[in-house]
Amino acid sequence: MMGVGDGSIRLTVGQAVVSFLARQLTERDGVRRQLFAGCFGIFGHGNVAGIGQALLEAELADASAAPGALRYYQARNEQAMVHAAAGYARMTNRLSTLACTTSIGPGATNMVTGAALATINRLPVLLLPGDIFATRVANPVLQELEAGWTYDASVNDCLRPVSRFWDRINRPEQLAPALLQAMRVLTDPAETGAVTLALPQDVQAEAYDWPRRLFAERVWRIRRPVPEPETLGEAVRFIRDSHRPLIVAGGGVIYSEATEALREFAEATGIPVAETQAGKGSLPYGHPCLAGAIGATGTTAANALARGADLVLGVGTRYSDFTTASHTAFGDPAVRFVSLNVAAVDAHKQAAVPLVADAREGLLALRGALGGWSVDPDYREEVRVRAAGWDEAVERAYRLANAPLPAQSEVLGAVNEAVGPRDVVVCAAGSMPGDLHKLWRARDPKQYHVEYGYSCMGYEIAGGLGVKMAAPDREVFVLVGDGSYLMLAQELVTAVQEGVKLVVVLVDNHGFQSIGALSETVGAQRFGTRYRYRSPETGRLDGDLLPVDLAANAASLGADVIRTRTVAELRDALAEARRATRTTVVYIETDPFVPAPDGEAWWDVPVAEVSTLESTREARAAYEKDKAAQRGYL
Repeated sequence: MMGVGDGSIRLTVGQAVVSFLARQLTERDGVRRQLFAGCFGIFGHGNVAGIGQALLEAELADASAAPGALRYYQARNEQAMVHAAAGYARMTNRLSTLACTTSIGPGATNMVTGAALATINRLPVLLLPGDIFATRVANPVLQELEAGWTYDASVNDCLRPVSRFWDRINRPEQLAPALLQAMRVLTDPAETGAVTLALPQDVQAEAYDWPRRLFAERVWRIRRPVPEPETLGEAVRFIRDSHRPLIVAGGGVIYSEATEALREFAEATGIPVAETQAGKGSLPYGHPCLAGAIGATGTTAANALARGADLVLGVGTRYSDFTTASHTAFGDPAVRFVSLNVAAVDAHKQAAVPLVADAREGLLALRGALGGWSVDPDYREEVRVRAAGWDEAVERAYRLANAPLPAQSEVLGAVNEAVGPRDVVVCAAGSMPGDLHKLWRARDPKQYHVEYGYSCMGYEIAGGLGVKMAAPDREVFVLVGDGSYLMLAQELVTAVQEGVKLVVVLVDNHGFQSIGALSETVGAQRFGTRYRYRSPETGRLDGDLLPVDLAANAASLGADVIRTRTVAELRDALAEARRATRTTVVYIETDPFVPAPDGEAWWDVPVAEVSTLESTREARAAYEKDKAAQRGYL
């Protein structure tokens, strides 16, 4: 790299991107950190000469002579590396993330699922896919999508609807404003998600004279907006008029680091706290104001309180259908909503009084305005009794002594007992997230990491990798079922390569058993959900179990493996894995037909209106009965 004059420096577009990203910082409450902790990449012809060359040059250069370095991490799957970046971002409360670079073609489109996950979960990740030639001199190039109606389209356009900001850099002059817009979106708590900068491969390698100030250290301050006074006053009046209020704590409580403010607010007012999947851990297990998980995967305690609530204060929640039990959770005909959220789109849901503000600042403002107001002591006692009743149900589920195979709830209980307060459990799709939501006893705001915004199979190991990279001082326990494992296990190799230790609990129940159970409720008889041979007699997938050895597969990817059969063996294996210094997979089979305790809530999954199957007709009758309780809020 050669400087040109005092005010500019000559770099390729790829070198400029890498140099710029290395100098971006975030700051909240006076604490600064690198916005980008590194860059995942898989290289092909679309990025090897641009971003790939730039990452190498930055890695080899003397730090004092280069604008900055961005550490490179090798990945095995493009979707997985976006998941790892999302896991990293969530673990750092969205204050830091990783970039991801791929070639044009399948490498780029493989990132679409990861981008959707990040955007739906409001997690910042930066995607840098290669693109076709901007000059078009060699068209059509390898992996180019030849659209008959335009030359200005590529497979990267698939990333547009799942990105919060998207741009294609066809000229070096376009890069600087695009980079600044990308950083604005990534660091805005109300807008954040996946950001895509598509980089044509010829442009990546093109040199340009850049202003040096583009590569100066830049601090992006994460704002904490406060509630508007008039709206705050209306919210306070609603709360004061209520007799059975309920707080629904979402992920915004944790991202805002508002858990202490929530605890103080709940203790002062006596309002019970129910937690969403993303908000679990907002209060520690055993707190007298904690009602537990709410909604379709919730507890009987929280759901009973929701049915009787006359005022719901949502804090940092987007009110997904699981949280609202598909709009059947809140049963009081006169229930009113106050919604505290940094994103206006969420604050206005449920026809709520919209407190568009940071969760911590909003809770502090509400507490100050409410003065000494508190719920009736009898209501506090009801919360305690209901929570204690559910805790007893959890204890029974943890210790079923099921034979010949343990129940999933017993496995979760063993893992819950094995983790320390600062350890992290990571999970995503399947039946385990629902069981974890209602059964897990979280003791730290960052202990519970379940991806349920997109419910993406395959997130677990890759997400766990990102979590551990963000928090190397914490033990990370990844819970993954056989269905998810078979979709995306390759980042075990990356964990081994980087010396990033994970404890992976691989639960084998021989199929897509979460959907199997759901299939039964809609009258579809677990069709297509079991891992079995096709039977010569019936022609259907109802033969013997497939002889798949997932433990052997994990060992082949470089992990240490411990096979277990009983819960007692599992406990010993978890202790051994905790002491280990390498990534360790603990394998166990479970009985898929032993359910966790029911939280007494509904989820709207439509059932066929007409059918020749008696099972489907019975399911439709039950569906119509349950759907009658569904309502809107106006």
